[in-house]
Formats: sequence, C-alpha cells, structure tokens
Amino acid sequence: MPFDQMSPYRRRAGWIAAAIAVPALLVAALLVGQALTPRSTAPDDRRVVAADPTPSSVEQSPEESVPPAAPAPDGLPVVDYDPAPKGFPADPATMDTTPLTEGVHPTRRIAAYDAPGGRPLAFFEPTLAGVELTVPVAQKRVGWTAVLLPSANRRLAWLPPGGFDTVALRDQIVVERKVHRLTWYRAGKAVRSWKTSLGQEGQETPLGRTFILGRTPPPGQVYGGVDIFALGSVPDDPKAVPTGLRGAHIGLHTWYNDDELGENTTNGCIRVTRSGQRELLAEVRPGSSLVVVDQLPTPPPTA
Repeated sequence: MPFDQMSPYRRRAGWIAAAIAVPALLVAALLVGQALTPRSTAPDDRRVVAADPTPSSVEQSPEESVPPAAPAPDGLPVVDYDPAPKGFPADPATMDTTPLTEGVHPTRRIAAYDAPGGRPLAFFEPTLAGVELTVPVAQKRVGWTAVLLPSANRRLAWLPPGGFDTVALRDQIVVERKVHRLTWYRAGKAVRSWKTSLGQEGQETPLGRTFILGRTPPPGQVYGGVDIFALGSVPDDPKAVPTGLRGAHIGLHTWYNDDELGENTTNGCIRVTRSGQRELLAEVRPGSSLVVVDQLPTPPPTA
C-alpha cells in the first residue's frame, strides 16, 4: 500500500487491512475491490510524452523460432503483495517515458521467466491481493512478452505465449521529482498536471517505470476520505521507513490538507490534491503505467 504519514495499510491473512502506523506514511497499499472501468474523456491537442508506443518492443521476425518454455516446478513462489522473488532482470528502459499501451491479464496461473526460454522463477495468478491483476507490456521478443514486475522496482518478468488476455491501456502518469509535478496523459497527450508531495531524504520516491496495481479505501481521515492507488513499486530501502511500514508499497493518494504540496515530506508516496485524486480514480484504470523521473526535458502543458 502507500506509505505516508499516519496509518499505513498492512496485509493481514491474505487481504488488505488498515493498521495504525507512525508519522510519515508511505501508504502500504494492499488492494481491495475491483478495477475501475474509466469513463471516456476526449483528449486535448497537447503533445505526447514520447513518440511511438513501446519502441523497445521487438517483434518476432519470420526466421526466428520461439524459444520453448521450460516446465515450471509446482513449488515456485507466487508473485504477491510481498517483495517479489529475486532473479528477475532489470528493466533496461526504466526511465523511458514512452506510454505503455498494452497490458496483460493472466487468465490462469502462468509461469514468469527471467528471459525468453530462460528459467522459471515465479507464478502470476489472475488476482493479486484480491484484485484483478493487469501488468503493462514493456517489450516483446521472439514470441515472448516482458511485463513490469509487481512488488519490485525496475524489474521485468518474461511470459511465454498463452494463459493471458491483452488489454488496451490509454493512460499514463508521469511524476517529476525536481519540480514536484504529476502529469496525467491520455493517448500520449497531456490532460492535466498537479503539484505533488514526494519522499523525504533517505526515503525518496523510487525512480523508474511502475504501474497502478489497484485501489483501496483510506484507513483514516488523514487521507481526506479519498481512495488510494497502490503502485507496483516498493521503497528502494525498506529499512529506511518506519517499522510499521515495512513491507508496504508506494502509493498515490491525497492528504487531509494541501500544506505540504511541493515538498519532500512523505515516506516515498506521491500525494496530490483531493480533487486531483478523485479525477484520477475515476479516469485511470489499474494496469496503467506510472513513471517517476527527475525532470522531463520539456515541461508538459498544464490544464
């Protein structure tokens, strides 16, 4: 869940429960409920973040054969809300702000590998912490699909053909740490920007690509009564956060006041205004990508 300054969410007995924590909260987002079906909003004429969708994708050429998938042992761990298993490869384009326009939803338990034709390391299931799982596609190669790994930072998992549906993704969120700005894009065009509060020194909001894992109700009035988006990312240094927030995810949420917007005061979470969070909850579906950079080369237009 997100961490931030008061009660984080903690996962207990396989579902999301709220727990009382210490000041400075990264909302420990354990997911509750179902993914939203966003309402359609006509995009404006603003410029794209980057040109072509998923340019790092490499489609299979006719002469290439699809590497076979090695059988996955039954005892492999399942990717869950806890930290992801080790051994998955780094995302080579983690700072790329090109929109990711396709997601994968497992329709059954499927194995995740460290490379096309490589080692099976874990299983994906159709749900994670009780919420339907959709992960954005980062690459395609020789019949295999690389997706952003949940519950880890800047890591990919490779999936062989079969066992999943593809989902169109139209939205992207870009967060700029230096200027404390969050911009929502639809179909590559900027829709709106908001001022944010981000992680304090030693607990900085993690850089790189991640995605919206799901949403959860707020555990207390400190969140302004507005639901929270739990992200696929976790603190870069889990030991740096308060003990009550260990094992939590980074979150996108609001706060009971806007006094600290534009400052580094959270335990890694991303805070926006209540009106901004309500709009994102209504319009942006889980599975949509979110990338944190220091600053974009060209400032996006504001709403």
